[in-house]
Amino acid sequence: MRRDRPTISAVLPAFNEEANLERTVGELVPVLARASADFEIIVVDDGSSDRTGEVAHRLRESMATLRVVRHPRNLGYGAALRTGFGAATREWILLVDADGQFAAQDLLLLVARAPEADLVLGYREHRADAPHRRGYAAIWRALMRGLFGLGVRDIDCGFKLMRTSLVQSLALWAGGALISAELLAKAQRRGARMVEVPVSHRPRLRGRATGGNPRILFRAFYELARLWWRIRRFPAAAS
Repeated sequence: MRRDRPTISAVLPAFNEEANLERTVGELVPVLARASADFEIIVVDDGSSDRTGEVAHRLRESMATLRVVRHPRNLGYGAALRTGFGAATREWILLVDADGQFAAQDLLLLVARAPEADLVLGYREHRADAPHRRGYAAIWRALMRGLFGLGVRDIDCGFKLMRTSLVQSLALWAGGALISAELLAKAQRRGARMVEVPVSHRPRLRGRATGGNPRILFRAFYELARLWWRIRRFPAAAS
């Protein structure tokens, strides 16, 4: 194996993604093999009520590089990410949502920028989302800039490459969608180097998105107030 390539733990949070998981993993494996010196795939089944767990375990039987972690009940996106991040054993974590909306080939773009960064953040140049979801995203981005000084184009993009040692040191606590903002705000406080890369975003072909659910949005705004208070006390990088 070439050691000039990074080693990668790909973390796939999955909630009711039985129709998308196999395709997502199938597209990801050959790109990981090309982009990394060594890799593992960690599927976090967040208490799915469909056959996501069955699909994941079937994939594991044919892939020595794939591990499955299951929550006994649905704990939320943030909890799924914390579980996956904590289980990562390689130098870099690739976060990739299991819904198939990201093109695995774009990992090569992220890896190309890794030598100059601690976090390589994909941003959806052309979002394949409904107008109301794009509207929520614009409001959220403005809030993040105002509260935390985060000038990132696409905070919640589910396609990021991050140094494992940094991510595992951030003591993340958010259980829901706010975890992306928490991760970036805490990383920024630590002085982490961030670069942004445009990535493709495809329409969801199967299954239902949950990010626009009013209950999830309410929870995110509730956690936002708590996060603002915590970030003020999070240790900053030494000057």
